Amino acid sequence: MPRLFAALEVPQDAARYLTLVQGGLHGARWIDPENYHITLRFFGDVEGHVADQIVETLDQVRRTAFDLELDGIHAFGSKKPHSIYAGVWPSVPLNELAADIDRRAKRLGLPSDKRKFTPHVTLARLRNPDSREVARWLAGRGGFRTLPFPVSRFVLMSSRDSVGGGPYVVEESWTLMREPDGGRTQTVRETADLV
Repeated sequence: MPRLFAALEVPQDAARYLTLVQGGLHGARWIDPENYHITLRFFGDVEGHVADQIVETLDQVRRTAFDLELDGIHAFGSKKPHSIYAGVWPSVPLNELAADIDRRAKRLGLPSDKRKFTPHVTLARLRNPDSREVARWLAGRGGFRTLPFPVSRFVLMSSRDSVGGGPYVVEESWTLMREPDGGRTQTVRETADLV
């Protein structure tokens, strides 16, 4: 039973830049750069037939390519931090893509994520951190921002059953593109074998 989620990949140049902030924080388990991603919609542990339905509904997504910037280094869990992440500069096309995928998932009867959509790239998971140490570490990384990078596709990823975390595998991908007839969009799926 695969654990699936829709995501955007982080290009190598941005990933290299993100690795520069790693280190120097006690209790941090740093994420490998090849596992960096921005989750659009978590689907969870699903049966094979549900995975097929997810793929079929994602085939219907019609969105244009857009640019993104990563902006700021933050922590989730203000009183008891549990992870470090890079934020994403506000993006209407990103929010619309995530909302479109979420609507389609709900139509399939998949449970909603109770957390508000907060686009981010997880950089580290924290174990028993000192919140003051985390605050000092974050303060030393103020002003972090990447150059804009193009988002030309979204992917369906899988992680280890019932555990989460990397390594992540791209199971399917859909290219976001413009048709030459005046801007209508189309989405093209590239197929990999589902686990």
